[in-house]
Amino acid sequence: MNTETVEAIRREVTETIATQAATITQSKLSDNSKSSHNEQHRELAKNLLDQILDRYAHEQIAHGIAPLTSEEEHQIKTAVWAELFGAGWQLQSILDNPSVENININGYNNCWVKYANGTKKPIGQIAKSDADLIELIRALATRATSNERRFDSAHPWLDLQLPDGSRLSAMMSVSTPKIVASIRKHRYKDTTLDELSSLGMLSPTVKSFLATAVRARLNIIVAGPMNVGKTTLLRALAAEIPCEERLVTIEQAYELGLHEQTSRHPDIVSLEARESNTEGEGEISISQLVRRSLRMDADRVIVGEVLGDEIIPMLNAMSAGRSGSMCTIHADSSLGVFQRIASYAAQASERLSLEATNLLTAGSIDLVVYLSFATDISLQLSNWDYRELTTGSHEEAPAAPGMATPTQRVISSIREVVGAEGPAVISNEIFKPGPDGLAVPHAPIRTETLERIMSYGFKPELLHNREWS
Repeated sequence: MNTETVEAIRREVTETIATQAATITQSKLSDNSKSSHNEQHRELAKNLLDQILDRYAHEQIAHGIAPLTSEEEHQIKTAVWAELFGAGWQLQSILDNPSVENININGYNNCWVKYANGTKKPIGQIAKSDADLIELIRALATRATSNERRFDSAHPWLDLQLPDGSRLSAMMSVSTPKIVASIRKHRYKDTTLDELSSLGMLSPTVKSFLATAVRARLNIIVAGPMNVGKTTLLRALAAEIPCEERLVTIEQAYELGLHEQTSRHPDIVSLEARESNTEGEGEISISQLVRRSLRMDADRVIVGEVLGDEIIPMLNAMSAGRSGSMCTIHADSSLGVFQRIASYAAQASERLSLEATNLLTAGSIDLVVYLSFATDISLQLSNWDYRELTTGSHEEAPAAPGMATPTQRVISSIREVVGAEGPAVISNEIFKPGPDGLAVPHAPIRTETLERIMSYGFKPELLHNREWS
């Protein structure tokens, strides 16, 4: 594709839009939202593109040059549209690739893509310069939210959700002369436990256990390392919530997208933290939003990601009658979740002691669901080896269905919180990693919890099945 042609058309469309936008009267805008205003600009741009390409075709013919083919015109329209309303020609094409999972930008000319199968490769330049990259990120911020989102040396970081649901995190002038950014794509924006089970993330028993645990209103923390699928699992768990319940979701930057699933969650309030404005005022933290959610008649509170002192109001919300609430947290093991909670609580303004934090944790959380990458050596086993490992005989056991791949995300552990004793939270690992990394039944579930989920359809005999799928 001729980049000079794309740039010339983009510039002409942009300049014409800027000129004609002045003719849109304030009376028309006064009754329209920002999104409606954007729609007017999109319609104007579409008409201008058609006119410019028609003129371009006539000019080519007049000079004895073959006009563009319909495919070439389509490519130019797509590229110009990405420049005007998307993430730029180069970056938008990567975002549109369904196999891409992460995009890491180390300056305008050193960018990497990580794919869903675990491979990654460099993609080179995505802007003409770092200055152009900054302008691109600022444009994305302007389109993504009506809140003021600065990105300059005074406010050198930015977090936001892109129109396709991807999460962008960018920094500038912080320990590096380069503009750095990471884009985390969500390949499963509207998913269910059934779908994740078919993808190999959890076994049928774990699927049934978690579905009934959500319906039984157990408080659940989803934990794991970065990029392991915590938000995806949280969406799937939320899909089990009865549609008549009122939800309040709280996030640093919109990512869950539950408010977009109106058929599943018709009564929902989605809250997003806000940075301070240019005068240093107006900041709204996640901690404040969690506290405010307690006055919003929510049946459940869902915090997209706990990263700091919001842990105390989150635990208070869970223990204050908001049963069935959920959140995600970073941790290196299911047991390590409690240490992470304690460290966050120690940083909070309440300055809770370890013992007080553990008591609050034990009184608030019912389950810790831990996700990990299945990297056990058993992943490399053939079906023959697998049968011998699990039964002692390859002749009498069936082939292992759905063996996890080395890049497979799996639910590997589930802990039930049973109490607190001094400096420790007492928990039982009721599901532990099996040979393929997937969680399998381990310790007995408390009678109280078992009876609670059985009343919502869980069959206890599932806990005695040996599942390797």
